[in-house]
Amino acid sequence: MAGRAPTDAQTPMPLGRAINAGLRRALHDDPTVVLLGEDIGKLGGVFRITDGLQDEFGVDRVIDTPLAESGIIGTAVGLAFRGYRPVCEIQFDGFIYPAYDQIVSQVAKLHYRTAGAVRMPLTIRVPYGGGIGAVEHHSESPEGYFAATPGLRVVTCSNSQDAYSMIQEAVASDDPVLFFEPKRRYWEKSEVDVDADRYPLHRARVVRDGRDVTLVTYGPLVTTALQAADVAADEGRSVEVVDLRSISPLDLDTVTASVRKTGRLVIAHEAPVFMGIGAEISARVIESCFYHLEAPVQRVGGFAVPYPPAKLEKHYLPDVDRMLDAVDRTYTA
Repeated sequence: MAGRAPTDAQTPMPLGRAINAGLRRALHDDPTVVLLGEDIGKLGGVFRITDGLQDEFGVDRVIDTPLAESGIIGTAVGLAFRGYRPVCEIQFDGFIYPAYDQIVSQVAKLHYRTAGAVRMPLTIRVPYGGGIGAVEHHSESPEGYFAATPGLRVVTCSNSQDAYSMIQEAVASDDPVLFFEPKRRYWEKSEVDVDADRYPLHRARVVRDGRDVTLVTYGPLVTTALQAADVAADEGRSVEVVDLRSISPLDLDTVTASVRKTGRLVIAHEAPVFMGIGAEISARVIESCFYHLEAPVQRVGGFAVPYPPAKLEKHYLPDVDRMLDAVDRTYTA
């Protein structure tokens, strides 16, 4: 079935529904796009992100797979070899590890291994992060593993407009893309203009202007960072919030331009601080902005422990208070 293209020009919609609309558009516009994943067809996925797509496009294009992540990715590699653009869903972040070997040994390397003869236009959707009161292996932030793997692109959305456009850009990319979806933000609504010009997939965006401190984050913590900036404004401090959007490659130009303006930098992510994305950003900023910094770079993130039980996750996840404490330290360190 060809399916119908979305028709609403601009409307508020939850982030999860925006991904659904973006996938619908991709399926409609390109007959080589196919979706694979556990329970994504008849059920529409555990978060209902693919709800209705199998009814529209058929069982040959929205495919329910066995509970076997390595098999899902391996099958997608074969489809990519045959000229398709597979989009795989990993049901939860902590379920991606059985597919790790396929991703880093095959998906990331086949283009290079074949001297460019083989493309891997493969998108891997990963609901990630905490905040939903889930059990073990359902609230992790494994993006750093894949950002450290050459040959992969790693991106994440923080709002509905980006969710709608970035998933389409990921599917259209000839490179493999890990598309991390902040699951606790699935139900947050914001405006989506389906006719808007697409912002480049690998460009960061300044989502709040400021003059005193740069706060860099991505995915689920962008909302938290904006809340922290509101509180800081009430206290007389102007915080500039940068949404990275792309974790690999990093848009360091946007980050360093902000730091040169503010002279202070705080980096926040849900994944553990130790060996995290924030460490790489901090090192790069120090290399290029050392004489612009008025204080040491501060990092806020998860602790160096496995993700805790649900009743303890509020103590683990970075919140407004922890971000503001880091902002304060850029003035007192």
